[in-house]
Amino acid sequence: MNDQEKQKTPTTEFNVTDEVHDEHSPEQHDRFRETTDKIWGSTKHAWSTATFKANQYKKLVQKKIDISALHKKISAAHADLGKLIDDLREEGKKNIMNLTEVREILTRIDELKTAAAALEEEVEQIRTEEAPHGEESQEEKNA
Repeated sequence: MNDQEKQKTPTTEFNVTDEVHDEHSPEQHDRFRETTDKIWGSTKHAWSTATFKANQYKKLVQKKIDISALHKKISAAHADLGKLIDDLREEGKKNIMNLTEVREILTRIDELKTAAAALEEEVEQIRTEEAPHGEESQEEKNA
């Protein structure tokens, strides 16, 4: 640019600090703070809910795995019981249901079924748990 062009271009002075330091009324500041607090509260609530649901899902999956393992043990015990009863019958034993081996397997099956029922109840409790309510901010408590 030559000197003539420089003289033709208008120059505007713009002071950034004038715009940045505009005086905001205390009401505007309070509204801004209130909005910010609400956004922060919503963010904390969303985070809390998400982590609660993730933990709840993790617990449910673990309980389901435990229940599945118990059901496999119950099935195996049923198979053992059936085989034992068949073997005893072939040997010509009488009163098969009163034999110690049979009673032990039946007791084991009952214990496994009780444990599975307890786990089913725990699963239902986990499903019905609700996310804890977030702590109120100081402003909400004072309002």
